[in-house]
Amino acid sequence: MDFPQLPPHSGSVLSVVDMHTGGEPLRVILSGYPEVKGDTILAKRRYAREHLDHLRKVLMFEPRGHYDMYGALLVSSELPEADLGVLFMHNEGYSTMCGHAVIALGRFAVDYGLIKAPTPPETQINIHCPCGLVKAFAQCSDGKTGAVRFHSVPAFAFATDVSVSVPGYGAITVDISYGGALYAFVSADKFRLDVSKSKTRDLVDAATAVTKAVKSQVKLSHPVSEDLAFLYGTILTDDKDVYSEEPTANVCVFADAQVDRSPTGSGVTARIALQYHKGLIGLNQTRSFQSGATGSVFTGKAIEETTCGDYRAVVVEVAGHAHYSGVASFTQESDDTLSGGFLLR
Repeated sequence: MDFPQLPPHSGSVLSVVDMHTGGEPLRVILSGYPEVKGDTILAKRRYAREHLDHLRKVLMFEPRGHYDMYGALLVSSELPEADLGVLFMHNEGYSTMCGHAVIALGRFAVDYGLIKAPTPPETQINIHCPCGLVKAFAQCSDGKTGAVRFHSVPAFAFATDVSVSVPGYGAITVDISYGGALYAFVSADKFRLDVSKSKTRDLVDAATAVTKAVKSQVKLSHPVSEDLAFLYGTILTDDKDVYSEEPTANVCVFADAQVDRSPTGSGVTARIALQYHKGLIGLNQTRSFQSGATGSVFTGKAIEETTCGDYRAVVVEVAGHAHYSGVASFTQESDDTLSGGFLLR
């Protein structure tokens, strides 16, 4: 039986490729977006937030997405060495870095011909994220792509042993670290929780309370741009920060209480930077990081020392696997009152 590709509709067709990295979804937008204006990647991020946010809601929210959907919009970059630029989107707005998305985009860029001459057994892809240029390396052989690793922007411990008053929990000591985005880190044990066994709702409530407390009580900054000076979320850990060959687990709750199914690429970056700052891990010591939500694993290691403004920083390598889920084309019918998207918690 022959079916038309799409029924009659109004407006543009939004075409996407869906992927996931360690269980965390990524919706790569292929077409249907208007031009994202701006001379820099950060200016494009501001433009998308101010002028095109209705399309984020169309693709991230129900009925086409869900509360924890994540997206990537490919844009041009002002950097001559960049192979592509990208804007990240989620249930609250737009991030500055996303490791699971970079891992997925490494495969995508090779598979969809964005890299004109792949070089087996590994091809480098320079991805310009809002936080800066991230170098990804995708395994490729016999026309098939595989695992991807990336080298982060300079990552650093922003502040350690910060006491914040968390309603319902009292004074809680947290660390704040940057891995392309700023995160608060705290052991789940402080809330009598386990990142791998406790109910997701309980983990979300604790992490969200910490995020709100840090946002209201700690002045954040970044030496490169004020656009990077915001707390993206809170990562609850199993408190196993001393280097070990055994994996360590965490759960990241970011944006508007969105739960990362993967170990969180930028979170792993920030956590390694924090561990290195505390002398708990050395250069080129590879550690496995496990998602408390799904059990999926990324590996990470600090590969070189650097600086970011006045901060001592490290470049971190994170590696993982992404997989394709499918392709889709989305429309908006003029009489659909729910077409703009909605969210149910």
